[in-house]
Amino acid sequence: MNDRWELWGPLEDRYREPRPRRILALDGGGIRGVITLGVLARLEDELRAANGGDPGFRLCDFFDLIGGTSTGAIIATGLARGMSVAEIGAFYEAFGETAFSRRKLWVRWKSLYEQGGLADTLRDTFGRDTDLSPEHLRCLLVAVTRNATTDSAWPISSNPFAKYNDPARSDCNLRIPLWKLVRASTAAPVFFPPEVIAWDEHDPSKSFVFVDGGTTPYNNPAFLLFRMATEPAYHLGWPAGERNLLVVSVGTGGAPVLGDTADAPETNLLEAATNTLSALMSQASVDQDVNCRVIGRCTYGGIVDRELRDLTPVDPGIPDQPLELATDAGKAFLYVRYNAELTDAGLAELGLDGIDARRARKMDAVGNVGDLRAIGAALAQRVDLAHLGDFARL
Repeated sequence: MNDRWELWGPLEDRYREPRPRRILALDGGGIRGVITLGVLARLEDELRAANGGDPGFRLCDFFDLIGGTSTGAIIATGLARGMSVAEIGAFYEAFGETAFSRRKLWVRWKSLYEQGGLADTLRDTFGRDTDLSPEHLRCLLVAVTRNATTDSAWPISSNPFAKYNDPARSDCNLRIPLWKLVRASTAAPVFFPPEVIAWDEHDPSKSFVFVDGGTTPYNNPAFLLFRMATEPAYHLGWPAGERNLLVVSVGTGGAPVLGDTADAPETNLLEAATNTLSALMSQASVDQDVNCRVIGRCTYGGIVDRELRDLTPVDPGIPDQPLELATDAGKAFLYVRYNAELTDAGLAELGLDGIDARRARKMDAVGNVGDLRAIGAALAQRVDLAHLGDFARL
């Protein structure tokens, strides 16, 4: 092939032209993805209005790379396919009944052997034969899953220049059906059976078992996506810098996973055991967020802790005064983080005192959709295109 850019197909003109790039990162979190959708709906409306008001405007027109983990991968794939947030929301809430409902033990046991309506729903939504090839997407897509066979995180990208996306390879990633990739990213242990994908149908050694991407350090994939966009090994090579790269990260709500207390340190051992995965996922997500705030320039985000605060750069000459966005702080990218604190205090700050924080934190309680929708709408009020600086306009 004379011109490698031909690999991009209908996306060639968009990605061949050097220009500032925008990344959208979506956390995992089960049915709490409803919170994410609330934020995205506001973001879509605001960006549409700021960029001409075209009813056909989609977030994939604004963001050059959209990536997600688990429930975030579902939403990211819909966005990258060109769906509006409203279309994804309608699908998602119906899908949630199938994907996230708490089921009795014998039904969960049965799920080890049957995929049920989950796979059917994903096939119907994304297409049985639709794969990661550029002609099936309107922007770059990354879905994070975990290869249980090799015990490694697998962030699968649609980047045509990536090493394992070479069409000459018999195990080319781009030929994997989208529905299978999303199914792999959402295969939560116990709730759903693992997804087995034959990367090369002629080589049995290239068949792998995949489970939920939330069981990797990248349930919040924001810093991972920054690395994949800028690290030369990934062959995308976008330049870093506050004027060159924007990362918008949207969470599904978070809260500390509380365990033993000092006056009864051994009375909660069983609960501590069951909470271990949740605690690891929570801390890994916070770590990804902190990495983004240290390496990137945070223009908006909640308080990390009482020592770090929000890590927003301050004016060295004026104590506690945020540095003007027009002044380059020398960071690798501009960073925005929208996430709700699912504690009594956090919900009260959003004006939602009547919502039970303990219930809101559950990732599999589809009966909470009304509360989650209210949390998403309240969090969406924090969305401000000023946080995006000069990136807000195409």
